[in-house]
Amino acid sequence: MFLNRTDELDALARWWDQRGSRLGLVWGRRRVGKTALLEEFSRDRRTVFHTAAGRPVGDELRLLGDAAGHITGLGTRDLAARPFADWDDALDTMADAARSQRLLLVIDEFPELVAASPELAAVLRAFWDRAAGRTKLRVLLCGSAVRTMHAMQEERAPLYGRFDLSLLLHPFRPHEAAQLLPRLKPVDQALVWGIVGGVPLYLSWWDQGASVATNLRRLACTPGGRLLDEGQLVLASEGDMGGLGELVLRAIAAGRTRHGEIEQAVRAEPGRVLDRLVELRLVERVVPVTERRERTRRRAYRIADNFLTFWLGQLDRHRSAIGRGLGSQVAPVLARQLDDHMGDRWEAAFREHLIRLAGRGELGEGIVDIGRWWRDSPPVEIDAVALAGRGRTPVLVGEAKWAKRVDARRVARELERKAEALPGLRVGTPLRFAVAARERVDHGEGVVGVTAAEVFGE
Repeated sequence: MFLNRTDELDALARWWDQRGSRLGLVWGRRRVGKTALLEEFSRDRRTVFHTAAGRPVGDELRLLGDAAGHITGLGTRDLAARPFADWDDALDTMADAARSQRLLLVIDEFPELVAASPELAAVLRAFWDRAAGRTKLRVLLCGSAVRTMHAMQEERAPLYGRFDLSLLLHPFRPHEAAQLLPRLKPVDQALVWGIVGGVPLYLSWWDQGASVATNLRRLACTPGGRLLDEGQLVLASEGDMGGLGELVLRAIAAGRTRHGEIEQAVRAEPGRVLDRLVELRLVERVVPVTERRERTRRRAYRIADNFLTFWLGQLDRHRSAIGRGLGSQVAPVLARQLDDHMGDRWEAAFREHLIRLAGRGELGEGIVDIGRWWRDSPPVEIDAVALAGRGRTPVLVGEAKWAKRVDARRVARELERKAEALPGLRVGTPLRFAVAARERVDHGEGVVGVTAAEVFGE
């Protein structure tokens, strides 16, 4: 059953409904659900769907012909008897079949084709320039090789300026991830999301009928366990950016959160790699919410992906022991460490929930930003600050605690004291408070109380 991705499906539908020929990109990290999205979108549409796999060019063309065999409008050509001779032949044939009726050509894992046929992007450009206006063909190129997909959109790339759509897929947000875990209580949904994040495939691996410790033992603490191996695969694929990606991720996970600290750790300028990791939402560039991102130098970096945080911060250190057969001993240790791991993850889920509320108008009018705020000296930190209006005036402050229940009155008093340090807080401006706990917020009159049931519910 296909869930979520309504915004992405809407974007694809708008792209499909435009006149003429159309060229689009769907890209993002591995396991994020690109193929499932395209299969859902192509349902009930006239489609040729081909998944590349690094085969010899002749085999790729033959399989593309097999996928196109059911399409009407190919004339008398028998693609089994007379397969495509080259990419020009294949593209021209598809364009002819789409002269009067729209046809969708999906090429999944397009970077695999480029690796075998480096000239393919230039061939596609030449075809697109000559076919424009003479066909209703729509082509979607999809891929997980982020460096390749990103480079295709750069100014010197052959296809630069030809894409009508560039759709970057991200993991599910907390309330979306919960839909894949319907048998779990909200607190357990929060724990699973905190461990594996919003990647659909990882969520599907979780046994909802078993305990957290049992799942950790099976997925993470067994040689060959899916989560145990997956962390290294993530670093090798998404982290492979000129060799620096993995080094940067490991440096941030080790507590080197400032640009200079990261540069010193990896012994290279990490700026471009950091930009790419931020774009993929593996890393978050954190700025005090009251400051302009483009101006301030007060920025830090954190691992934004929950699974990568868990793998680098908790699991990686035990890989050797697990390989030696000590996984059954490691699993309960990991389970006991989850409360510490969940603190930062719960704060992020809390902010995401406040953004959802603000988007629905439930936090008042004119909310323009929500984020963390801190001051280094003397140290003050607030988990969430909401700014409103052109003047970006603080109107709400919030704190999230990964505790079963909290006293909202006590937390609100502490937040009121911290808020005195906020820049831009006008005297007399009414200030609201938001407080989050796992299961229950006591004495929450006048406070925006948030629990896992709200964060992971619809």
